[in-house]
Amino acid sequence: FFKQKTAYEIPKRDWSSDVCSSDLTGYIAIICILAQISDFRLLLFPELGALSNEILRKPKGTWANAPIMLMITPFFTGLIGSLVTHHLPYGMPSILLSVFAGIIIIKLLGSPIAPAISAGLLPVTLGETSWWYPCSLLVGTGLLASLSVFQRRLTLSRPHQAPSDIKLLHHSNTAHSGISWILFFVFFLLTAAYFASQTQIRFLLFPPLIVIAYEMFAHASLCPWAKYPSILPLACGLTACAGVTIVGWLGAGPLAAALAVFYSTVVLRGLDIHVPPVIAVSLLPFVIPHPEDRKSTRLNSSHVSESRMPSS
Repeated sequence: FFKQKTAYEIPKRDWSSDVCSSDLTGYIAIICILAQISDFRLLLFPELGALSNEILRKPKGTWANAPIMLMITPFFTGLIGSLVTHHLPYGMPSILLSVFAGIIIIKLLGSPIAPAISAGLLPVTLGETSWWYPCSLLVGTGLLASLSVFQRRLTLSRPHQAPSDIKLLHHSNTAHSGISWILFFVFFLLTAAYFASQTQIRFLLFPPLIVIAYEMFAHASLCPWAKYPSILPLACGLTACAGVTIVGWLGAGPLAAALAVFYSTVVLRGLDIHVPPVIAVSLLPFVIPHPEDRKSTRLNSSHVSESRMPSS
């Protein structure tokens, strides 16, 4: 139960040389356009940035070879997150329930899609109660899975790549069977959830952080950023600031989303680290309700209430 696949393999060459490809930014831009057309911002699920970064760059990688899991794992964890949001207020119980339910689903399915944990926590963090949310996850992951299958077929039709071109992080794709990591992960989660719930600063525990922590504790020998934890706050801070700034200047459109992803990959290249969930951090501002939206909602609610009052 505690053995789990991991998806992070680093090319022996400069892994970041092709991260900023048109495939990655183009995919994110398309998803953003669909989110605008549907008027449902969460269709741009932030972890799609991390998933597409790995899948489109490595068509023979772990995530790319699991297109069905890529679709169903976030759907089920997102569904659980929506259920939790409907029945529990934001606080430690809702946070812990959504996170642990996500991990259990991943384990039961034998899925390598760890970013699905974020899909379960996101509706809790945002207070999103729409049942369209889990369905919207199928749109982004379904398109990505289709691109992955198509790209993998093209790759298989090409001459076989030399084994020396890829450097595996470990001889095995499975993590160690020990369970001591659970204690450290639970301690981190309880601490972060406590401060987030007590201060009501929900993004103290931003969803991609759970994925970063889970991979770092559960797969310490395989996780590429486990050896450099001190750089993580800087990487997350830079990409978060960039996301907020870009949304403030350009809005939450496709060009802005592509630019945020591009900037995130530049940050990762500059810091010389391989942390795909950091890309998801830059996309969080695109799904956070803006003050104008909340003000509009309050005005509309007030207008409806006034219209229902009997005239004197």
